[in-house]
Amino acid sequence: MADLVYKQVMKKIKDKIKAHDYENNRLPDERTLSAEFEVSRSSIKRALGILAQEGVIFKKRGAGTFVNPLYLKNKSLFSYEGSNLGITNNLQLEGYDPEIKVLDFQVIVAPADVKASLFLQPDEFVYKIKRLRYLNEQAIIIETSYIPIRIAPELNKEIVSKSLFEYFAKELNQTGTKSFMSIKTQPSTADDQELLGLEPVEPVEIMEGIFFLDDGTPFEVSNMRIHYKYFSYNTFVNIDD
Repeated sequence: MADLVYKQVMKKIKDKIKAHDYENNRLPDERTLSAEFEVSRSSIKRALGILAQEGVIFKKRGAGTFVNPLYLKNKSLFSYEGSNLGITNNLQLEGYDPEIKVLDFQVIVAPADVKASLFLQPDEFVYKIKRLRYLNEQAIIIETSYIPIRIAPELNKEIVSKSLFEYFAKELNQTGTKSFMSIKTQPSTADDQELLGLEPVEPVEIMEGIFFLDDGTPFEVSNMRIHYKYFSYNTFVNIDD
């Protein structure tokens, strides 16, 4: 429940930012926000901390908390902002209604690279899940994931047609809190072109990642091939003198 509270606070703050409700782009202090949203100071602090990590806001010593002027300028339909929210939840927080089509769901012996990434035993089995994600009937992401059976033995095609992060949080009481991601651009393949509606000369953005549960257990290896028109990457970098 605590996780849901801070995420709701994040959504409300983002909504208010988009509506230009904060005069001079300055947010109220934590005590005021706590009273406004009727939640604990700890929930406010956690929400603000994550928004700062994402580059949505920044704190200026002695002056308060402000909206990052680049935040709204750089928005796109699928904007990865350095947080480890599941894609479905991320898009829902932004006000979209995403859809998922399951292209493939099977149990296989873990390939060597997956076994190494997830620290699996020899001949351990994993789910191979291939999904196509839509926004407003536009296919934007081809996602191929591998998840150990022992992590989620009850997975089925119906479950994977929805948010896996939400399933892990609600049904398994596990939350994905960290990930290691790599991002690159490649020429689109014939499969990309067919599923995402790309021309042969158009590229595809690729995000590959290993996701970790809150206890540090790696639970998913994922490859996402993203329509280049619907992707941006934003992060916040601290530069020490």
